[in-house]
Amino acid sequence: MSMYFDIDDETLWNPSSGVGRLFMRQLQVFEAELSLPSGIGQGRHWGDPDTLEIDPAVYAEFVRALVAWYGRTGHSVIRALSEGFVATAVALARRAGIEVATPDPDCDPGRGGARHDVQVPGPPRTSSTALADALDTRARELDRWMAR
Repeated sequence: MSMYFDIDDETLWNPSSGVGRLFMRQLQVFEAELSLPSGIGQGRHWGDPDTLEIDPAVYAEFVRALVAWYGRTGHSVIRALSEGFVATAVALARRAGIEVATPDPDCDPGRGGARHDVQVPGPPRTSSTALADALDTRARELDRWMAR
């Protein structure tokens, strides 16, 4: 069995059911973390849990916020836990024709505002450019492995 992630009549991703369920569970985690809906849910085949519709406008907002959140965190464990999901979400967005910039190389995770989830000892310094390049490379790599 497999799942279908569609926009209108186009299937953007057709993962196995296990992969699709895991992605959807992680999606719920990040919707809660960002306090934003993802735009992925039951579509024209209501009642079929394996066919999901993507609302491109809502998903674009979600993925852009997700990438910005990922770029701002300086916590190594949070990055490790979230990297695969963020890269998969970016690859799916690109298939939907959604332009998603990888984390801004000028973004400083420690600059301004209240700091949450501070890593002690401080995180190893990863340049923002290296972070953006790694996420872009991972998203492109995953795109090759994501069945349509």
